[in-house]
Amino acid sequence: MGEAQVRAFVSSLDQWVEAQRLLLEALREVEGQLKGADRLELVFAARAAFRHMIRTLEAFDRWLQDPFIVGHMPREMLEEVQRRAWELLKQLLELDIEHTSQFRDHFAKLAKEGKLNPLLAAQRGEERGVPEVF
Repeated sequence: MGEAQVRAFVSSLDQWVEAQRLLLEALREVEGQLKGADRLELVFAARAAFRHMIRTLEAFDRWLQDPFIVGHMPREMLEEVQRRAWELLKQLLELDIEHTSQFRDHFAKLAKEGKLNPLLAAQRGEERGVPEVF
């Protein structure tokens, strides 16, 4: 690898890091505004977070598939990435379990009390090919 290629590669890494830093700063700025957000804004914020997480995870996965990258990466860095990736996965699974369980309980309570939105319930049934949901 020539000096120009090394500089170009390092420059591309710098650009990625800077883009991630700018996004992190933007997220921190917007985070305070979410305290008074309505339901739709909260949904948009969560979906934007998931989209960027997916993008970053896909890039990280491609990174770790590249023999050039992992062939030059010290074992300690690989251990750190593996350890932190597993921590993130455990946090995500905990969020999923907690959220889904809470929603299940809330949904069952609404259904039992006859408080389900009939338009949304009918639409969900139609989407699934089920004439009646309950």
